[in-house]
Amino acid sequence: MEPQLVPQAGALHPAWLALLLMWVSFLSCCSSLPASPSPSLVSRVRSSYNLGRTFLGLDKCNACIGTSICKKFFKEEIRFDNSLDSHLRLPPDYLPSYPANYSDDSKTWRPVEISRLVSKYQNEISDRRICASASASKTCSIERILRKTGRFQKWLQAKRLTPDLVQGLPSPFLRCPSQRLLDRVVRRYAEVADAGSIFMDHFTDRDKLRLLYTLAVNAHPILLQIFPGAEGWPLPKYLGSCGRFLVSTSTRPLQEFYGAPPDQTADLAYQLLGVLESLRSNDLNYFFYFTHVDADMFGIFNNGHLFIRDASALGVIDKQEGSQAASRTRENQDIFSCLVSGCQAQLPSCDTVPEKQSLVLVCQQLLPRLLQRKFPSPVQEEIDSALAQCGQGTQPDPEVLRAASRLKDILRPLRTCDPRFAYRYPDCKYDDRF
Repeated sequence: MEPQLVPQAGALHPAWLALLLMWVSFLSCCSSLPASPSPSLVSRVRSSYNLGRTFLGLDKCNACIGTSICKKFFKEEIRFDNSLDSHLRLPPDYLPSYPANYSDDSKTWRPVEISRLVSKYQNEISDRRICASASASKTCSIERILRKTGRFQKWLQAKRLTPDLVQGLPSPFLRCPSQRLLDRVVRRYAEVADAGSIFMDHFTDRDKLRLLYTLAVNAHPILLQIFPGAEGWPLPKYLGSCGRFLVSTSTRPLQEFYGAPPDQTADLAYQLLGVLESLRSNDLNYFFYFTHVDADMFGIFNNGHLFIRDASALGVIDKQEGSQAASRTRENQDIFSCLVSGCQAQLPSCDTVPEKQSLVLVCQQLLPRLLQRKFPSPVQEEIDSALAQCGQGTQPDPEVLRAASRLKDILRPLRTCDPRFAYRYPDCKYDDRF
């Protein structure tokens, strides 16, 4: 029979003593080594990280927007969910945008919006088009094919972004490009390490492909960068990009305010007309116009200030320098012309865009939802009359502009001055401009 290692009362058996010494030695050894996560934990973290790369579209770079804010994603200083828990949770991948939280110190958080340039489905179609353009399989290297295109080879040789390099791209932003506008793009492009020059000497091949891809798919993030809200432009702040997502300051879409009280809807309508006025006439002599509008294109910050939430349908004409009309002839079309839309043969002349265009669209489609049946008579009749005249596309430009000005005059005294409108309070008490 084997001896039992049971200690006597008041004494410790030598075998137990040896085991105790070995255990103390093991603990001492472990405490002197750096802590290492268990294999299962490492596997879980790597799995989450890899899933995040695919979700964000980093696996498709450099056919993407950029990588300037990726570190914040993987340090979990940008979190998709609102609970602020420490685990990286990825939301459904079919949504166009996501509410999130952003931190500079992991203690204070502010709301932001994470947006796709196009839907996940449209991205998949675009990637298949790229592969098909080179007669490649569905799992081809998107970047390798785009790098071999004639357009990108011209970009590689270019020292400056000129109108001929963007001919045939479908974005309204590039419908009528001027050299002054394109110089502004290069000088303020935030996804490069050294911005400030109109020449692309500091652009790597990767930088050029990312800029070209962004312009071909959706110029919204470029507009946020070159016309920043800090300089008074009615656009949210661009915080950076990661893969095929961009991060900007958060707004609530205009449609959430259709049922708001009359003083609030009057304030939003007044602001919207003011935004369109600033787009028509500004110190830089750029004429901005919308090709179409919907309520999701405009958003309201938590201080009540209205901004353009989505600039993808915003065209720009240079009134100072003049614009070179974008040509969509066959020789200027390539795979970059057809990533997100059909390849149209020709675009109308820049000279055919009327000054009233954005006003007519907004007065027809957005302002009635904000203003109808909100006010007592006879104010409501005056509003309806001005709206009807403003929304008549057959009217000459001056008539539409006068109707919009009259509508602003009607709305101005209907706005209240109280803390709900923090963007103009308490200034509205002392300054007639508000």
